[in-house]
Amino acid sequence: MRMLIRRGLLVLGSAMLAASMLSPASHAQSAKPRIGFIGAGRIGTQLAAFWAHSGYPVMIWARDLEPLKALAAQIGSNVQVGTPAQAAAFGEVVVVTVPYGALPQVGRDYASQLKGKIVLDTCNPNVRRDGDMTKDALEKGTGVMDPIYLPGTRLVRAFNTVGAAQLAPNANRPGEHIGIPLASDDKDALLVAARMVRDAGFEPVIVGDLSTARRFDPGTAVYGKALPASEVRAALNVSVSPEDR
Repeated sequence: MRMLIRRGLLVLGSAMLAASMLSPASHAQSAKPRIGFIGAGRIGTQLAAFWAHSGYPVMIWARDLEPLKALAAQIGSNVQVGTPAQAAAFGEVVVVTVPYGALPQVGRDYASQLKGKIVLDTCNPNVRRDGDMTKDALEKGTGVMDPIYLPGTRLVRAFNTVGAAQLAPNANRPGEHIGIPLASDDKDALLVAARMVRDAGFEPVIVGDLSTARRFDPGTAVYGKALPASEVRAALNVSVSPEDR
């Protein structure tokens, strides 16, 4: 955990610089849900910075809270620190950004706190790291398997294609924004996720229901790349939807 936090501190400066480029209108506080983070790695740290700067109340978690307090202080006044259970309870939207092999435990340990909530799932299966449990996700698709691990949630697959090192340099970049594919069975959750993508400095690309998430899973044409939204749509053969706007 301390190593993850040190890495988070290293990337936080660039993430905060990117967040500072948000337009003044994006700082408005109204109707922005509380966001709880289960996961304090490089991706979670940067997303927390983007959204806190954009006016979202944020809680980041760690089992060892003291080292994380310095990180929260650097991100800004909108950020609190709590245990995983507290972050899950705090968030009206919960971002799960942990190693894929931890998803079943997350679903078990925080089932009551996550029930009925929008959950943004950034996690990707990695055979070398996560072992045999990745087999079904890689064969059937994360959108099929992840609801089994996170039952009772309004799941959205999001922010799984752009690597941690690519986030800060590409947030709010001039010209066409980088596309972030989204998939969910819940249309209202998609609307919330799409707004959060825009507020983080990217452009949402609605791909479809959860079964379509396999089209941007590891090994696909858009995975691991920071592509403009138009190129993401072309690669995934999707058109602009009302939710994208």
